[in-house]
Amino acid sequence: MPKTITAVFLLVAFLFQSCKKEQEKPLLAEALEVKKPIHDSLLLSIPFPLNSSYPSEDYMLQKKIAISNFYTKTFEPVDFSGSFLVAKNGVILYEKYRGFENFEKKIPVTSTSSLHVASISKVITATAILKLVQDNQVQLDQTVQSILPDFPYEKTTIRTLLNHRSGLPHYSRFPETIKGWNSKKVLTNHDVLDYLKRYKLALVFKNDTKFNYCNTNYVMLALIIEKVTQKSYAEALNTLIFEPLKMKNTFVFDYLNQKNDVSQSYKSTKVNYGWDQFDALYGDKNIYTNPRDLATFDLATYSSEFLRKDLWEEALKGYSYEKRGVRNYGLGIRMNEWETGQHLHYHNGWWHGSTSSYVTIKKDTVVIIGISNKYTQKTYQSIKLSRLFGDYPYELDSQNVEQ
Repeated sequence: MPKTITAVFLLVAFLFQSCKKEQEKPLLAEALEVKKPIHDSLLLSIPFPLNSSYPSEDYMLQKKIAISNFYTKTFEPVDFSGSFLVAKNGVILYEKYRGFENFEKKIPVTSTSSLHVASISKVITATAILKLVQDNQVQLDQTVQSILPDFPYEKTTIRTLLNHRSGLPHYSRFPETIKGWNSKKVLTNHDVLDYLKRYKLALVFKNDTKFNYCNTNYVMLALIIEKVTQKSYAEALNTLIFEPLKMKNTFVFDYLNQKNDVSQSYKSTKVNYGWDQFDALYGDKNIYTNPRDLATFDLATYSSEFLRKDLWEEALKGYSYEKRGVRNYGLGIRMNEWETGQHLHYHNGWWHGSTSSYVTIKKDTVVIIGISNKYTQKTYQSIKLSRLFGDYPYELDSQNVEQ
């Protein structure tokens, strides 16, 4: 073949391949977009390594349709005011915000609104204690009295506070048992400890003999956190959890200074619950947060660099088997344990008009969060959505249970 013909042939071949590559570029880019269609606004992150992957576009679309159907049928008929979110592996599958933080001022609930999650605060308090265990500052089976000398019950341990097996009397019943009770006094955590000692209040049962859910346990745990860290409960949680995880809209309620600033709690759109003498107590409640921050916290529970795996295992196992049944309690977390071997962890909250639900499906790396500041028990129905992610024995409409 003559040299001129060969040169022309090679030039044509080169131009053809170049054109072909130029045509392939947008196709390749398009293919990459299909593989990673998730918008950054739907991603949650933590500063700890995780071994997880993003769900597919088909998976996300399928779940979003099913969750939307559930939300519409469950929450819209009750004129829901609050926030709702479902995420998998740090990817938000669905979220919804409606109603008002403050109905009088018409301040709407948004993705950054901090609402009172009531007893879900116990999950955070327990995690703070476990972080202190990890740092060798306390031990789970250490007696409370060794840290709080004024605590009057010798055998109570940190573990039996965490799993509600201490038998401590309920502070909400102090007015019934203490003569001359001052109903106008707003109690502090230290007041609760002082009353336990001063009035020698009897245990409901002997330590570690059975389960009895009691807010007093977590009021004491908050005092332990303060004593060990030499910080206020709010400052300690900021240091141990909120700041490391960048939970920017999460805080511990300051009763004296924030009553007029936080989201309100409602019986109806026109009736505000107001405050009572137990509203300054913390550890058992009084954490304000939003679904995105809480889902970020949940994501951290899958990282052993945030908290050691063996400590999560201690927290997630059941401790009360005196009676047969599905329900049990770990260290700051509720659980359902079915005979089929399925396990599901969660915690609900209620205080005044605020109700909340935190469902963490460990096997399927899914979190479901519902928070309301206008009273409704529908929030607790959120756990039924677990049926969308595994073989959990909850019933939903057929159109909602597509796998």
